[in-house]
This record gives sequence, C-alpha cells and structure tokens, in this order.
Amino acid sequence: MPELPRKKIGIVACSGEEMTEGTITRLSALQVLEELRPADTVTICLPLFLAGGKGDRAFARFYPTIAIDGCDQRCAARATEIYSGKPAASVVVTNLCNVHGLGKAEGLRHLNQAGLNTVEFTAQHVASLVDDLLGRHWDRHQGEFADDMPPYKSVESTHANCSCSSGISTQDVEIDGKNMTLVALPLIFEQFHQDGKLPEDELIGELLESVRVYNPIPASDEKIYAITLLHAYAEFCKNKALEE
Repeated sequence: MPELPRKKIGIVACSGEEMTEGTITRLSALQVLEELRPADTVTICLPLFLAGGKGDRAFARFYPTIAIDGCDQRCAARATEIYSGKPAASVVVTNLCNVHGLGKAEGLRHLNQAGLNTVEFTAQHVASLVDDLLGRHWDRHQGEFADDMPPYKSVESTHANCSCSSGISTQDVEIDGKNMTLVALPLIFEQFHQDGKLPEDELIGELLESVRVYNPIPASDEKIYAITLLHAYAEFCKNKALEE
C-alpha cells in the first residue's frame, strides 16, 4: 500500500451566522485547531466542501472528521455524510448546553459570559474526541499526553491548517460516463511503477483491490472500474517513460 500522510482529524464547523450557536461552533473549532490540538487537526471549510472542494472531500473520505453543529439541524454532519462519509463524531452545541447546564448563550459578534463558557467547554470536549480518535490519552494533571507518542507542545502563534493541503492526492477518472474522484490513485500508480509492475491484464485484480482500500467500489461496477483503472495506469506508465 502507498504511504499516505500521517493520520489527522478533520474539524468541520457549522456556518450558521444568524444564530449564537453558530458563532460558538466556529470559535470552539478555532480554539481546537489553533490552541488545543494544532498538530493533530485540520479545518474543513463547509462552504467549499458543499461546493465540491476535492481536497476537503478527499480528506473527509479518508480520515476521521468531527462535525460541530450549532443545532439539531446538523448541517455540517449531514453534509459530511452525504459527500464523504459519516463523521467519526458529531457535536451539537444546543445539546451540550442542555445536558451540562451551561446557561443561556447570547450574542453574535460579541458573546455573553455563558456563550464564552460554552465555547471553552465545547472546545475541550472536541479536543477530547480528537484524542480518542487518535488513541491518545491527555493527562490533565500533568498537562501532557500519557502515551508513548511525542508530547504535545502548545503553540503561541499558529494558524489553522486546511485539509486542502493535507497531502492526500486524488485523480479524476471517467467511469461509465461519470467523472469520479479517486483518493490516493496517483500514489498507488507511483508505488506500482516503482515496483516494476506492468499495465497488463494480470495486474487488474491487484490494482482493483488497492484502489478499493481507499475508495468504495460497487460490486456491480467492478468490471468497468478494473478496465478503466488499467487504462489509466497504462497512461501513467507512458507518461513516466516520456519523462525519463
């Protein structure tokens, strides 16, 4: 299998600017991305995601995502599930407020104290979900991770990383008249080429299974996928030969 970038968690936040809880989702997401877990998370832009952003959708298909929604409409979670896959975790601010008695959050540009407290609580909750998804345990007493991975170091000044720059490569191929974006296909082709594998019929099964690891392939479409992938790999090898 090709070596993909190390695992990170995508954070997709609600874009509801007309409600207090929408402001809370964005501020809590930024706190996780920039202060609490900047090394372990990337932001997924919901408007770009909905508009067809390939980098964001590819990231959400391959890596776990946490959707932070302001209300039970769950726009962020629903969009993620429709275009990429069900989020690994879903957080709804109104539910957190009700369950934990966080008080009445008010304000849009300027939150009241209850709103600020909710931002802090939501951010800490999401950070703990990030740790769970990465299989890490944060020791709140020691202020560091209690596992064998390198300890987290706070960053005083940083910017949220975008999933567009996550390094997950994709390639568009036409399958049965439809344009499909396949995750990791360029890396798979590169690995096959480095291993000296030729684009011959005997390679179809292995190529299909390698692509299936990162992309859903309906059983009814296996044949057309196999033929298309072999042709695409043959074109890849041809271009490689021209470069050399």
